[in-house]
Amino acid sequence: METTLKTTIDSKLEQKIKLIDGCFTSSEAADIINNILDVKINFHKIQRLSRTEGNINDACEYDSGRIIELIDAKHDAKSFLTNARLHGKKLKIESIVTIKVED
Repeated sequence: METTLKTTIDSKLEQKIKLIDGCFTSSEAADIINNILDVKINFHKIQRLSRTEGNINDACEYDSGRIIELIDAKHDAKSFLTNARLHGKKLKIESIVTIKVED
């Protein structure tokens, strides 16, 4: 069974997933972007909590820094999307997630 899994991974070293592709109102775009950012923020909060439960001296610098970056991105997106809404603009969002096998 392991050989099959290994062969499958070795034969395809990269996968791309078209996550978002379309035109949206600013309200729809805000829902999409906020939900994605909230999931990522919560992921890092859980990672940070998990690490500190095992070692209270772990500063979790990566997770804490990433949470701050994502919260800042959420504020920037809110401002951008509010401006688009005030000007009656529709928004095109494209997002491709690339997954690569690393050694």
